[in-house]
Amino acid sequence: MVQELTEDNLQSIVSENDKVVVQYSATWCGNCRIMKPKFKKLASELGDVKFVMVDAEKNPNSRQLADVSNLPTFATFINGEKKNQAQTNKFDVLKELVTEIA
Repeated sequence: MVQELTEDNLQSIVSENDKVVVQYSATWCGNCRIMKPKFKKLASELGDVKFVMVDAEKNPNSRQLADVSNLPTFATFINGEKKNQAQTNKFDVLKELVTEIA
């Protein structure tokens, strides 16, 4: 299951979960919409990893946890620390990023 951030509190989620994958996106971003179902598919396959969707425009504090300069950006966190990130619209790149922490 994917949690869609409703408050700017990604830091709390990252701190409270061992493994977290984040998709930073925006409502106007076409590639973000394309990647969303693929992100949800990975989430359904990996129960021990927390998946979170963050609107990068509405959540500036959460955005600062990764180097978000293009959308969509995907970031992985382990034990509260950023592990890796990628700015991509390719499923293979996303899957490889997630596999690193799964």
